[in-house]
Order: sequence, then structure tokens, then C-alpha cells
Amino acid sequence: MRFLPFERPVPTLFFSLFLSFGLQAQDKGVTVTQDPKFEQMLNEKRKINSSITVNDRYKIQIYNGESENAKKTLTEFRKDHEQFDATIVFSTPTYKVWIGNFKSRIEAERNLAEVKKTYANAFLIKPNK
Repeated sequence: MRFLPFERPVPTLFFSLFLSFGLQAQDKGVTVTQDPKFEQMLNEKRKINSSITVNDRYKIQIYNGESENAKKTLTEFRKDHEQFDATIVFSTPTYKVWIGNFKSRIEAERNLAEVKKTYANAFLIKPNK
């Protein structure tokens, strides 16, 4: 392999140094303006996320099956029991209706006895993430 001779190293060096002095990074501060509604929405989301705890809480499962039936079960349950939180959880291939967010097993079992009057197949769970 043959190398071409580099005839003018000094002018090339000065030229490249001259160009590098002209280059500057972005040195001005960036100002971000955002809609105040965004911050409000973010705070609401944080509040909701902090109230949803899964690992250390007990729940009651009242339905396991198809999507449409899960939605019907959820709306029927919410009409009768407004004091409980209720949600639909998808776990392949079925939909589950979970209610409550109980700190202790005793509290969950008390409520399970009440729920079993309407939903005989209800049972207590402690879900993992």
C-alpha cells in the first residue's frame, strides 16, 4: 500500500485550529414553556398512581372471562357497591374484575363475605405486579 506524501502540514494544522475556534457548543440557556394544564394533569396522574398499589394490597376477584361480560359485571357491581374501587384487568386470554384495595387480609375477608352474597364465585387475591 502506498501513502501519499503530506506536503503542507503546518498550514493545514493552522486552518483546522482556526475552524475549531469558530465552533461553539450551545451555550445559551433553554427556556421551556408548557401549558399549565399539563402540570395539573401530571399531578393528577401522580395522585392516581400513588393510590394504586398492587403488591401489598388484597383484592377480591368477582369475574374471570370475556370482555363484554366483564364490562357488564363491572357496571352492575358499581351500581350496587359504590364504596369499593373496581377495575378490569386483562390477563391473557381473559378479563378479570377486581374490586377493593384492602390493606389487611382481615379487612378483605370481611368484605368478601358481603360480596359473596351477590357474587358466589368471588375469591380473595393478593396480586403481583
